[in-house]
Amino acid sequence: MSITAKVHIEHEHLALVPTLQRLDGIKIRVLTQGTTDPGSTHFPFLIEYHDHDALESMLETDVTVDEFELIDRTGDTAIYYIEHTPQTKLISSVVTRENGILVHTETENAGWMVHLLLPDRSALNAIWEYARENDIELDIIEIYSNEDAGGESSYGLTDEQREALQLAFAAGYFNEPRDTSLSEVADEMGLSSTAMSGRLRRGMRNLIAATIAERE
Repeated sequence: MSITAKVHIEHEHLALVPTLQRLDGIKIRVLTQGTTDPGSTHFPFLIEYHDHDALESMLETDVTVDEFELIDRTGDTAIYYIEHTPQTKLISSVVTRENGILVHTETENAGWMVHLLLPDRSALNAIWEYARENDIELDIIEIYSNEDAGGESSYGLTDEQREALQLAFAAGYFNEPRDTSLSEVADEMGLSSTAMSGRLRRGMRNLIAATIAERE
């Protein structure tokens, strides 16, 4: 069954991350294009930044940029075609190889927020494994099965989120008053309290998104 996932990725050599880290307030988005070449390193970007000279000076020194070409500029917004260097970390190749689609990709914090349309969970697992092998920090923010898919509903949960919620529920963490503490549930999962709290929070958010939340 097809799934939609939103993931955040970070690595110092992800595309344009050096520029993102040095220019305060810059916003970058990958523009959708029709290429299906999994090995492509040439992409169009929409970049919002107030100082054009500082931007292009940074692009010239960015270790992930081999060449760049200005296509259009209106006010603080510009469109560039950028060719990446060989050391640039990209997930587009593995997404294409797994028959997935990069629906929307934009910078957030020190990395990229990526919206993916994937044929199944195994494709997401392959992307996660690729990220791990390339030292890319990948955090799954949201995931849900598309409504036209049959079978048992995932309710928007990853396997890890489902396991955490089931364990916390069985232990009485959601009772009022609580029968167990967050640290006790975290110990049973082999996680820190911070990691357990984040997993429960993302799981509950995905449950709400997949069940009672209104969608546009």
